[in-house]
Amino acid sequence: MPGERSQAGRPTISEVAAEAGVGRATAARTLGGYGYVSPELRERVLAAAEKLGYRTNALARSMSTGVSHTLGVIVADIGNPFFAGVMRGVSDASRARGFDTLVLSTYENLEAEVAAANVLIDKRVDGVILASAAVGRGDVAHIRAALDRGIPVVLVDRAVASVDLDAVVIDNRDAARQAVETLVTAGHRRIGFVWGPPVAEPPATRRALLAAASRNLWTDGERLRGYLDALDDARIPFDPELVMVGRKTEERVTREVARMLSLPDRVTALFCTETEAVTGALRALRTSGLSCPRDVSLIGFDDSAWAAVMEPPLTMIEQPVHELGAMAARTLLDIVEGAEPRREMHTLRSRLVTRSSVAPPPSPSRSPAPSPPPGAPLSPGA
Repeated sequence: MPGERSQAGRPTISEVAAEAGVGRATAARTLGGYGYVSPELRERVLAAAEKLGYRTNALARSMSTGVSHTLGVIVADIGNPFFAGVMRGVSDASRARGFDTLVLSTYENLEAEVAAANVLIDKRVDGVILASAAVGRGDVAHIRAALDRGIPVVLVDRAVASVDLDAVVIDNRDAARQAVETLVTAGHRRIGFVWGPPVAEPPATRRALLAAASRNLWTDGERLRGYLDALDDARIPFDPELVMVGRKTEERVTREVARMLSLPDRVTALFCTETEAVTGALRALRTSGLSCPRDVSLIGFDDSAWAAVMEPPLTMIEQPVHELGAMAARTLLDIVEGAEPRREMHTLRSRLVTRSSVAPPPSPSRSPAPSPPPGAPLSPGA
């Protein structure tokens, strides 16, 4: 009977066909968006579907048409404000072209990334936007598996040297160079780099440091190269003691910055390449009884609203997060809709937002403020 429902309470294609007075195949072609249906019959089927409250089963449609109108997105952490901004750009650009998005987080874990890629392949997404933790050739089998299944992949935020894909990134090296040049112009020569390669011990030479960076995320290596470029331009010798290495956690940052502050010739400025690096560095300063920028200047990556309301307001590198996501989506959708992949780096520029966390270094005669007593609260105004 036309008015009957399936066991799940949802109308079926057969019920829509009966309501419209057409065959099931005609209803399926109309609702699935494939094959030819005359305008008259199409109108009757759509009217019946609306009357019965029929909703297309997207997976069934994708199996019959090969198109799901869904993009898969794999990012490190959707809770990170940077990736949240990227995802908004992806979603806005995808929706404008009639595509939905399915998002999975990996927390920079390659095994989780592989599992996420397999999920998206099984879901028959039309393409994948990927912020990958892959580094070497042995890390990209899941990317090649998607490509082999005819699912195009576009990288976002970071490149992967061992695969030839379109990638939408910022010029991390230039952004880092500008930030460190700003500190040099203010008079600093003891500039710490906070968030280096996750190796156990600081590499003793510049070459060893860059080799370690090459075995980790592309963005980290590019920012390190920008830091070294600025030191070279200013003829400041590289000091491995001023580069944080080890596990990337806020707690590790706090310990490493405290170590830099305790050196006989201590740091007077810090360049922090991630949000957690900024917060860990600020915690170390306050625990040491030092203030920014009176004792130590600071520039961070990933500008956000909280950086502007800190005391002092922080000078930060602002990334075009929305446009990163939107361009990645547009690039991928062009390929999904038939364009040839360009297999190139699409590079966007960042912007250094100047606030109040940079000042000239303290004079050698001025001693730092005393450390707070144990257990004292850490206030933003310290």
